[in-house]
Amino acid sequence: MAAEDASQRRLTLRDLGKLKREGTKLVVVTAYDVLFARLVDAAGVDVVLVGDSLGNVVAGFDTTLRVTLDHMIYHGAAVRRGVRRAILVVDMPFLSYQASEESAVINCGHVMQQTGADAIKVEGGSAEIVKTVARLTRIGIPVFAHLGFTPQSVRTIGMRVQGREKSDADRMVEEAHALEDAGAFALVLELIPSELAERITAALSIPTIGIGAGPHCDGQVLVLPDLLGLNEGFAPKFLKKYADIGASVKEAVRTFGDEVRSGAYPDAEHSN
Repeated sequence: MAAEDASQRRLTLRDLGKLKREGTKLVVVTAYDVLFARLVDAAGVDVVLVGDSLGNVVAGFDTTLRVTLDHMIYHGAAVRRGVRRAILVVDMPFLSYQASEESAVINCGHVMQQTGADAIKVEGGSAEIVKTVARLTRIGIPVFAHLGFTPQSVRTIGMRVQGREKSDADRMVEEAHALEDAGAFALVLELIPSELAERITAALSIPTIGIGAGPHCDGQVLVLPDLLGLNEGFAPKFLKKYADIGASVKEAVRTFGDEVRSGAYPDAEHSN
């Protein structure tokens, strides 16, 4: 296959493992609509995540706990229509997989059917979650796991770095191994010490994707509105803003308003 054709080939879950073994860093970005999905896919990201972070950056909720299955399906289906090359993963929202293995199978399968996603993502590494991950992967539902700060548990653990204590770090390493053994194909590590992320990454054969977890993970993920500078006022330590589109949007709309009020728009060039 020619190099140009290969660059357009749709990625598979096997490709992610291969990239880890080759030492190639993975790029993961969130998207919530078809327009941005097309753009990030064309930019060459490896994974597009329809995160339940849409509750914060799209719906304006204070946490992800109010995000529903219907929200995820609506946005997941929209993103699917814009993604051609990257792997598409959809977050499972709060209470859609924790209540029982049976409800998890039904809800995760429903999301796969309705969105066309390549995989789903769940949070946590408890024994119950590990059993659910094993059940899902056995029936053919690929699972992206998530440890460290898990936003759906914010009411109990708080929004803070996890795994600073040795006992917590050791437990997280055990949970990471258990999730890999259960069949998870990749693992998000969020808000944990860099040394712990390095330890987990070295211990696993599946890729780790960091956010606020330092440089030693196999890849990195950021929320798209955050990295584009659209989410003004949000500036955690780990976030690097690669654009200031928020300022550009305000300036463009302000200029449009000025021209409408002055009569400069529409002019002859922009009239039928």
